[in-house]
Amino acid sequence: MQNADGETIDTISDVVLRKVRADIISGVLKPGSKIKLEQAKERYSISVSSMREILCRLAAENLVRAEGQKGFEVSPTSRRELRELADLRIVLETHAMQTSLPAGDLEWEGRIVEAYHKLSAAERILLSGDVSRTIEWVRYDWEFHRSIVSACGSITLMANLSSVFDRFLRYHLLARSFRGEAVALDHKQLFDAALAKDVEAARKIISQHVLNGMQSIEHLF
Repeated sequence: MQNADGETIDTISDVVLRKVRADIISGVLKPGSKIKLEQAKERYSISVSSMREILCRLAAENLVRAEGQKGFEVSPTSRRELRELADLRIVLETHAMQTSLPAGDLEWEGRIVEAYHKLSAAERILLSGDVSRTIEWVRYDWEFHRSIVSACGSITLMANLSSVFDRFLRYHLLARSFRGEAVALDHKQLFDAALAKDVEAARKIISQHVLNGMQSIEHLF
């Protein structure tokens, strides 16, 4: 929805959609748990019909399962899905890099520098042993990866990558996984490769980054 100036205005449904989505990804709503419309209505302060619509939209992303007359449940996890998401993320992100890095301009470089500054600051805090800002790190992690591919020129590609990124991230949050200095080093190398517009180096770094992340937690699912 837009106002008279053409600015986007979030509807209540948009806000609740993001909240439910965040609760699923962060594990507040557990995999396989039932989502009862009446309870969800009270929890998220929205009508039953709007809640049903939101859950149907999340079902399209495979974050929720619609069970016919039985209602909805949070999608369960599996090692197979984790591996599939890792493969799909690599395909989408490396493809986006191939277009984004050559097309990136000065504003694109600025977005990467800003995003990396926030991410590296959050990682230093986590490495010091303070895990209270993990959710903040999660947000900065996506902002950093998104900034690198933001010049790819495809809204559809970005939307699909965002969805896959979140579903992949859900596994790491459920596993309470932060791989420490190895992750921080990956991000530094990716930062350098992106600013150098070295497509092949960036593609190799992100491919190994995602595979290492998947392999570190797959035994838990």
